[in-house]
Amino acid sequence: MFGKRFTFPGGIKPKSYKELTKNCPIESLPEPKSVLVFFHQVIPTGSSAVPIVKPGDKVKKGEKIGAGEGKISSPVHSPISGIVREIKEFPHPVLGRKSLGCLIENLGDGETALLPENLSPWEKIREAGIVGMGGAAFPTYLKLNPPKPVDTLIINGCECEPYLTGDFRVMVEYPEEVLLGAKVMAEILKAKKVIIAIEEDRKEAIESIGSKIKSQNSEIKFQLVISHAKYPLGGEKQLIKATLKREVPSGKIPYEVGVCVQNVQTTFAVYEAVFCNKPLYERVVTVSGDGINKPKNLRVKIGTEIKEIIDFCGGMKDGVEKIIFGGPLMGIAVPSPSTPTLKATTGILLFTRKKEEPARDCIRCGRCVSVCPMHLLPSILYQMIKNEEFAKAKEEGLLDCIECGCCAYTCPAKIGLVESFKMAKAYGK
Repeated sequence: MFGKRFTFPGGIKPKSYKELTKNCPIESLPEPKSVLVFFHQVIPTGSSAVPIVKPGDKVKKGEKIGAGEGKISSPVHSPISGIVREIKEFPHPVLGRKSLGCLIENLGDGETALLPENLSPWEKIREAGIVGMGGAAFPTYLKLNPPKPVDTLIINGCECEPYLTGDFRVMVEYPEEVLLGAKVMAEILKAKKVIIAIEEDRKEAIESIGSKIKSQNSEIKFQLVISHAKYPLGGEKQLIKATLKREVPSGKIPYEVGVCVQNVQTTFAVYEAVFCNKPLYERVVTVSGDGINKPKNLRVKIGTEIKEIIDFCGGMKDGVEKIIFGGPLMGIAVPSPSTPTLKATTGILLFTRKKEEPARDCIRCGRCVSVCPMHLLPSILYQMIKNEEFAKAKEEGLLDCIECGCCAYTCPAKIGLVESFKMAKAYGK
């Protein structure tokens, strides 16, 4: 079981920097004095939850404050017990515009509102407000109700972005809970097989999950799959290709090939919702980078301001120029230390000032083509976009670009390839 290593074509192997936090056990950040919880906690094209509280209301930890309405939406819960001070529009760190948020002041009591016990597992997952916690933020209850049969559930333990180790620590510290969450989702999907996919350099997670799989006594087949450590293996299409040799067609999603992919922390949240009746109001976040004094893995309440998290990690070093939500390759720079965390915040990375090289003309070396995991021609796409040939770029597969950043990472001319692709996609809408 541990001999063969799985992989996919293309991709890159950036320095991981995971040694900064991989041996840091998960700590709980003390409850914040206040939280700012956005009602929009799903993918950008989804719908915001609708407020069901108003300023002046007292709320319990875990109490639903926003109802999930619309085709792609999910409920939102209070991460603390306190009083609602404001509901208004605040700058959203991912949407790039203002969005409705709920400012709650902590009153310091420990009361917690739980999910109703009489709900089915699928209903608990829906009511808990669980979304894809690997960064995608797609509502999990929708993903567990596919329009076509699914035979295999893949638990994505390939945390391939540099610096991030939150999923790794969850697998090391909570292997039984991860497998119980996976079993629940496999039963909902009626999937016959569960694959836990982990990269080869996460030995502690492989041993932790592997030992629990051996003790499983279930009609559902559990399999541990070990892959080469390569970015972006955590992408759904790359993971399916690597583990099952199935190709998700252009413009399609995994259920088209009988597969559902779920992130490790999403799986843990499913366990907490179904077995503990706990809504999703906190998650594990990696705090790392060369600009933080004490890198850590922290359990953080959703809506906590970054500056409280940074202070708990010993503060930031002099010269910090950039703060990123997520990994360095696909993450988003945030404008201020007062930005609150979201359900999909995998990491908070702080980087000190470094001189960026100016872009030069393309030298046609072809490196971007060799690393593209979607088999695209990034340099050709870039020239089309530069010539404003957007329709032609679409025909060449622009919309299949997963914006992983492999092309820009490997480009010796330092051309902003991903930025141009993002711009062209937005222009085409």
